[in-house]
Amino acid sequence: MAKNMEISLLFDFYGDILTEKQQNMIQYYYNEDLSLAEIAENEGITRQGVRDSIKRAETQLIEMEERLGLVRRFYQIKEGLEKIQIAAREIKEVNSRIGCSKEIDEKASFIMDASRRLCEI
Repeated sequence: MAKNMEISLLFDFYGDILTEKQQNMIQYYYNEDLSLAEIAENEGITRQGVRDSIKRAETQLIEMEERLGLVRRFYQIKEGLEKIQIAAREIKEVNSRIGCSKEIDEKASFIMDASRRLCEI
């Protein structure tokens, strides 16, 4: 079972739909980087039981993303905001070359700052 960041991200978005046991297993395996054997020992279950619980949780997380698409939408919004930042920067550059309207410069700065803050959320 290859560890990957996609499951951690899906867990951030959809983790609450999992059972508490599944949440713990995903947390241990992906976020705390424990091995299946370590989790099994800590939880008092078999390694296979841990693996099965993680696989079921992964399947549920992937199915939720297929249905709702929140992670995909998150990345689309982030990409759009980054493009807005670039466009605002270009507007400021053009404005400084052709006459420098203070109002245009202020509005472009506002757009850049607002989109940067939104990307950080």
